[in-house]
Amino acid sequence: MLRRTMLAGMAALTTPAIAQRPGPPHQWVFGMWIGGQFPPGDIAGAECAGGATVIFTRDIVFRATALDVQYRQRIIETVALIPDGLEFRFVPAGPVGGGAFGARVPPDIGFSCEGNPNLLRVRRVNDNEIVFPGCVEFPSALRRCVS
Repeated sequence: MLRRTMLAGMAALTTPAIAQRPGPPHQWVFGMWIGGQFPPGDIAGAECAGGATVIFTRDIVFRATALDVQYRQRIIETVALIPDGLEFRFVPAGPVGGGAFGARVPPDIGFSCEGNPNLLRVRRVNDNEIVFPGCVEFPSALRRCVS
């Protein structure tokens, strides 16, 4: 009984410290988002996840493209808080492929935002809706996929 009480007391001492540890500044955006290239509509669950346009993780942002089945992956270099959201800076993309025309950076590697493929600004509308201001390939809002 004493051992059980001691373990419970130790857990109570360590749990708040773990819970108070701050996460990355972009933690609130983690997950799958639909829309952006078109209005997101009212879909949820597996249907939403299967059509996710953008996926945010701790280290990588994935984006769907119109002409390829694979997601483009951008490695996050830095994330900064801005007054209404986040600013992502990505590791510059290197050339891929080869062939007759040589290796080159895919034209849709970025988000078509203000001419810089290594920059993405995310404006938070509410907890489940974001927009990418100044990104011509993402004229519509994105909605979080929830189950």
